[in-house]
Amino acid sequence: MRGTNANLLVALFLIFSIQKVVLESAPHLPKQRAERSFVIDYENDRFLKDGEPFRYMSGSIHYYRVHPTDWSDRLRKMRMAGFNAVQTYVEWASHEPEPGMYQFSGWLDLEAFITTAQEEDLLVILRLGPFIDAERDMGGFPYWLLSTNPNIRLRSSDPSYLHYVDRWFGSVLLPRVKPLLYANGGPIIMLQVENEYGSYPDCDFAYTAHLRDLVRNVVGDDVILFTTDGDGVDYLKCGKIQDVYSTVDFGSGTNITQAFGAMRLFEPRGPLVNSEYYPGWLDHWGAPHSTVDAEKVATTLDQMLEGNASVNMYMFHGGTSFGLTAGSNQGGSFQACPTSYDYDAPLSEAGDPTEKYWIIRNITKKYLPLPSGDVPPASAKYSYGKVQLAGLGRVLHLTPRLMSVNNKWPLTFEQLRVSNGLVVYKTTIPFRIADPTRLSINDVHDRGYVYVNGVYTGTVDREQELYDLPISGPPNSTLFIVVESQGRICFGEQINDFKGLTTNVTVNGHQLADWTMIPIPLANWTRLSSALVRFPASAASHQDNRMSFYKGEFTVPSNSSHPQDTFLRLDGWNKGLAWVNDFMLGRYWPEVGPQVTLYVPHGALQQGQNTIMLLEYEEAPCLTPDTCYVTLTDTHVVNGPTPY
Repeated sequence: MRGTNANLLVALFLIFSIQKVVLESAPHLPKQRAERSFVIDYENDRFLKDGEPFRYMSGSIHYYRVHPTDWSDRLRKMRMAGFNAVQTYVEWASHEPEPGMYQFSGWLDLEAFITTAQEEDLLVILRLGPFIDAERDMGGFPYWLLSTNPNIRLRSSDPSYLHYVDRWFGSVLLPRVKPLLYANGGPIIMLQVENEYGSYPDCDFAYTAHLRDLVRNVVGDDVILFTTDGDGVDYLKCGKIQDVYSTVDFGSGTNITQAFGAMRLFEPRGPLVNSEYYPGWLDHWGAPHSTVDAEKVATTLDQMLEGNASVNMYMFHGGTSFGLTAGSNQGGSFQACPTSYDYDAPLSEAGDPTEKYWIIRNITKKYLPLPSGDVPPASAKYSYGKVQLAGLGRVLHLTPRLMSVNNKWPLTFEQLRVSNGLVVYKTTIPFRIADPTRLSINDVHDRGYVYVNGVYTGTVDREQELYDLPISGPPNSTLFIVVESQGRICFGEQINDFKGLTTNVTVNGHQLADWTMIPIPLANWTRLSSALVRFPASAASHQDNRMSFYKGEFTVPSNSSHPQDTFLRLDGWNKGLAWVNDFMLGRYWPEVGPQVTLYVPHGALQQGQNTIMLLEYEEAPCLTPDTCYVTLTDTHVVNGPTPY
């Protein structure tokens, strides 16, 4: 979902020879059906829907980032802005969290989301992947691909990778998609093959051609296949797939003549398409909230629509990376993405129309008819108030009651078959050490909390490149390193992002061996709740409030207007995870911002008694019972202060 302007002059001398070759190889206009056809009219640079000229204005909404009870609301609000299509990614990792284990219900009911879109009078543009980016863990790939072969080359023609892609696409995903194609009575008009492949260094045409053929063999010829790449020749030359329509992406303020000029080098005829037009941008923990001026967004949108381009707005509604699904990026340093995916989009994280929504709607209605009726209002919000919490116990109290793995050297999350969250690494320092001495953890992914004989010593951190700590203790001291995954890298060549202790650990240069590793089952509520009830009676009274669980209850009124959306405010808490009932809201880290509160959708609540549970990694405000609380408020804060 990234792209930058590139200098087109280096390629202009090729334009006439390329144009001739591409025109000759362009797919012929399919024979039009009497009903339900969506094709490219190359001769007139446009789409045809049921034989009539058509252009789409779509917006991105990811079904797994929105509570299913809110799908219709978000889609209707987009339709009422004059948009006639919705675009969404399919996330392989969510649908196949473990090999051969498929999930297509509830939040992941892809067919239900597509059907809901059709009921809201929206066409659907489906981005199949298998790679999606989208600021998701490992770019939407299932983590277990790294377990099956640690040397696997993702996004390539590596047979060990294609084996699982073929199974996922050919046997599972595409057979579900085919009945929903427009030609078959469904709303899907286009399918994307891969995603911004021109930004990946492999440039493996055998791989992208394999994906194209795989898709065609299952779904047939009655749907347009397309690719999306940045608006530069260097992106498109590796992203272009023969017989698949090339589109570009870019944001506001871009010179659209140059941007679409790059596309025209590879698609001399056919409709102009911006498949990712950015009304906002992504956030990282510890960096200011990203915003984009609404008028600037509207101006560039107006220019594209005036030129008869089709546009998809990424994102129209960002939603939330609930649970442990948020990814990370590796730019100048490692940067983890927050739980909020607000994206400064026209609809806020809670689905409310923003000022940007109305400004964009005023542009859209110049070119496309607005549906009759009123725009649905913002959802009701409620301050359920202060929720008193009490300690349950520390993670280190929990470890004797969980399954463990022993190995001479540390194993990664992937070797342990742990998708995300926490793993406790434990060993003994079997010799006398200086006071203090240097503990070196040279490649922790991503953050390690160090304890010697149960006492917190310090933190090592990938983002800050802090890998050494002074420690002290008697011979045969027990060393615990609680390693947190902050989300695998979601974009670029470093997506093979193994988590945990990825190198050996040394004390004053001596390697430590004979490790016990205890995964904490954070992503499995059934296993976690079963473990929590087995805390020893003394655990709750422990004075150290780091790496500890806290729980409390609150009441939702029993009347027809409740439950309502609310926001979890965590003043005084530092960093950790939050659950409401049995649903993990996601990561919190208000100490570094910019996200201060967590969005709690009404669909996660119930009338009567509800529970909140936190796992605080660093420091809880619980020195006395009256300070140990959180607040459920009606105000969301995603633009809080940051360290830099």
